[in-house]
Amino acid sequence: MFDAHLHIFDPRFPLAENQGYLPDPFTIADYRKRMSRFDVGGGAVVSGSFQGTDQTYLKAALAELGPGWVGVTTLDPDATDEEIIELDRIGVRALRFNLKRAAADITTMTLQALRAHELVGWHVEVYIDGTMLKSLQPVISKLPVISIDHLGMSEEGLRYLLDLVDRGARVKATGFGRVQMNVADTLRRIHAVNPEALMFGTDLPGTRAGRPFEDADVDLICDVVGTDMFAVLEDNARAFYRLPARVREVPTDPAPTLPIHRTEQPTLPLHAVPKLEAADTIPFPAIE
Repeated sequence: MFDAHLHIFDPRFPLAENQGYLPDPFTIADYRKRMSRFDVGGGAVVSGSFQGTDQTYLKAALAELGPGWVGVTTLDPDATDEEIIELDRIGVRALRFNLKRAAADITTMTLQALRAHELVGWHVEVYIDGTMLKSLQPVISKLPVISIDHLGMSEEGLRYLLDLVDRGARVKATGFGRVQMNVADTLRRIHAVNPEALMFGTDLPGTRAGRPFEDADVDLICDVVGTDMFAVLEDNARAFYRLPARVREVPTDPAPTLPIHRTEQPTLPLHAVPKLEAADTIPFPAIE
């Protein structure tokens, strides 16, 4: 699987309180331990509100995680083109707009997003409550490529979220413990609009969520999307983050179907009856 949304809080790097809250450490080692039962082949490390525009933790995390892992960051408004290009070189692939927990100048952010997309092809990931989608939809829809975190958070904004999905937006199937909606129904409706839209993520460590990620969340996704589970658990995100597709081996059938050996003589062909012309006289047998 590809974990399209996780956070790393490494105590070696600076953190700042957000709304009076500071998260506990959650290192790469902690993440690997938590996800040890899953075959995680990559993921997206997302900058949280506690990390501001600091890039040092993200550079260290991507270097340690290696190929297949990408970064989603918040940039200083004054970031130069050279800084953006360097971040792209080490694996950063997107900007994050935190419109739920951070004050933001949406106009400045939009201009920055357009610049980053033109320079290196980055998309934008938006953390927003569905109640704000209606008012901000005209602005958000102008962004070249976007994804929405945590299913859009609330039932109230679902109709606007589905409209964005219909226009090409992607949606993180994450944070089930922090949303206010019927998760299964929401997943089903998004998937029906665009099967390429949903991207699984754990949202670990689940800071300030009602509950953190549970293994059963994966089961729920698989139940809803059925045969598209590989797309939602991995393929959609890999394509979105411009990573190579994962090649899966076709499992060998442990009990292949064997040919049925013939136990009797085959059916013999019928001898063809000569075709008669219309004028031919058919002889009758002699009667004694």
